[in-house]
Amino acid sequence: MRAVSLAGLLLMVAGIAGLFYAHALFSPAPLAVAAQVAAVALMVWARITFGRRSFHAAADPTSGGLVTTGPYRFIRHPIYTAACLFCWAGALAQPSLKSVACAVLVVIGALLRMRSEEHLVVQRYPEYRDYAQRTRRMVPYIF
Repeated sequence: MRAVSLAGLLLMVAGIAGLFYAHALFSPAPLAVAAQVAAVALMVWARITFGRRSFHAAADPTSGGLVTTGPYRFIRHPIYTAACLFCWAGALAQPSLKSVACAVLVVIGALLRMRSEEHLVVQRYPEYRDYAQRTRRMVPYIF
């Protein structure tokens, strides 16, 4: 599962880099800016809630207990959600085949990471199964 997680990270990085080099990561369009500001706010809120746990390139459940507060109360993966929202806002504000393909890469990479992390987290924290049943992956009450 760690290899899948690493592959997901590489896809996300490739998608973000592709958007950057296509000049489609950032947009002056007000709606895109608003969505990207919301994405950054969600990411910061999630990082603060998650605490001092370090970032791992490959999935690696950390000690310290299962986090179910802050944005994690509403969605299981707020950081990946924020990254996807940020990228899609830029891609849709400056649509092209390349920008959409890059945004799709980010989503595929995020989904790979979510799946592999969930597989490992449930092994370390069996209560994750109950949490996953009542909390959506990325969009509250939907997905």
